[in-house]
Amino acid sequence: MQMPAFTYIWMFFVYGSAVWLEPIHDALRTVHWFVRGTVWTVAIFGIEYATGWLLSILLGACPWDYSLTASYHINGLIRLDYIPVWFTVGLLFEKTHDFLNRITIY
Repeated sequence: MQMPAFTYIWMFFVYGSAVWLEPIHDALRTVHWFVRGTVWTVAIFGIEYATGWLLSILLGACPWDYSLTASYHINGLIRLDYIPVWFTVGLLFEKTHDFLNRITIY
């Protein structure tokens, strides 16, 4: 069974931009989970939209174009039906981040 796939070198930088979310995570530690999930959703949408827009300008097209596949999108760069997904993923990333910080390597 084959499962062919492809990606773009630009995605390294898109996903790497998550490092800038570290100060937000530290600042939100004591905030209610609903507010934190909302902040993560807005932050992820912001990064997705900004990087998609920038790649469209630089390359002439965005690697992801939701305008053909999703009913609820903004300029084909973000999908509004992903709100629950990014909300949940943001909160899960917090737990994953905290778990990884507790690991000690000798």
